[in-house]
Amino acid sequence: MENREGFASRLGFILVSAGCAIGIGNVWKFPYVTGQNGGAVFVLFYLLFLALMGIPILTMELSIGRGSGSTIVQAYRKLEKKGSKWHLHGWVCLAGCYLLMMYYTTVSGWMLAYAWKFLTGTFDGLGNEEAANEFANMLDNPAEMLIFMSITVVTGFLVISLGVKNGLERVNKYMMLGLLVLIFALAGKSLFLEKAGEGLSFYLLPNIENVKQAGLLNVVVSAMNQAFFTLSLGIASIEVFGSYISKEYTLAGEAVRICVLDTFVAVMSGLIIFPACFSFGIEPSEGPSLIFITLPCIFIDMPGGRIWGTLFFIFMTFASFSTIIAVFENLVGSAVDNYGWSRIKSVLINCVVILLGSIPCILGYNVIKNVHLIGGRDILDSADFIVSNILLPSGSLIFLLFCVTKFGWGADKFLDEANTGKGIKISRRMIGYFKYVLPVLILLIFISGFMK
Repeated sequence: MENREGFASRLGFILVSAGCAIGIGNVWKFPYVTGQNGGAVFVLFYLLFLALMGIPILTMELSIGRGSGSTIVQAYRKLEKKGSKWHLHGWVCLAGCYLLMMYYTTVSGWMLAYAWKFLTGTFDGLGNEEAANEFANMLDNPAEMLIFMSITVVTGFLVISLGVKNGLERVNKYMMLGLLVLIFALAGKSLFLEKAGEGLSFYLLPNIENVKQAGLLNVVVSAMNQAFFTLSLGIASIEVFGSYISKEYTLAGEAVRICVLDTFVAVMSGLIIFPACFSFGIEPSEGPSLIFITLPCIFIDMPGGRIWGTLFFIFMTFASFSTIIAVFENLVGSAVDNYGWSRIKSVLINCVVILLGSIPCILGYNVIKNVHLIGGRDILDSADFIVSNILLPSGSLIFLLFCVTKFGWGADKFLDEANTGKGIKISRRMIGYFKYVLPVLILLIFISGFMK
């Protein structure tokens, strides 16, 4: 890409990259998986595996981007040895990003719809059963879901059409600032609820009995999975941002900063949800229904619940939308790199593709709800299974092997790129761990994904 645009500031890069990582997995999945796995001990294992797995793979993905100055297909072509076919994985990464956006935009649309419902008073005066049924009513209404998905998609591509600095970076800065303000406001409210102390104890104080109940092996495997999936590594959604940054700072240092911000949002989400669950007698290990069925019931029972419900779902919308515009940038930038399109042409074509591609996930809950694909899953859950359980772990393994084996880019070139600049450097003694231990951990995650 000639005259390749970059970020205006280091902060912009970190916020956009963290925004890509911060998503529904942080604020939706992290609290309930923590609840299912005994609370505080799970959080400690999660932090351990984030250091052992998340930071190294994130550094590798960023290194491929910065070392090539290109999006993933062209990045592989520039860095791979002549005659090798690593770039074919680049096309798989792009397919994964399209598939991710075809269902993620639907779920983000749900968040936006719920923010609108609370703002306009849809939940006012409803009983708990009626509030709980609101989610099923929405899934039965394809027109409603189509409207909110379309708003999400069109808004996302409008942001990307403005460019990296004026669109992606500027909007993400304000949105991440808003997200952080909302986190503190919601956590502050939650911490002053009647039984907040019990929720905090469960969440933050290690309790061996809770671990025994969940099973230590389950806790460890779940923590490993969550630490791995929270950063959305393996489909080059963050690689593109490596291609936009300077060589002023080491990439391990930048990866640590991104992980810290990502983890901060996840941990703070627990401070919002656990005190609320214990104060209103809700089981903290409830699954995905916690967000759309259980929490609305909590909000309608809470003084000022309409305001707090609105703020919570705006927070959720920001969290999901930050991921969406980051992945859209990868899709748009890749088409510009691979086909020589103008940015506007790439935005328009990709917008139409995502809008049309997202429709089956919406119809899978109503018009074609009898269609079940992988293991009896509906269309949206099947797409999620392919991305989360197959493409992310296998893609991360391929990035790892590309960076540290002689058949790919090679450990020396990877370390030279990763360690260029000021900041945390990766010791060459870590290469043994990268070659022989980390692949085994990723394979364990890949295998465990098929047991769900």
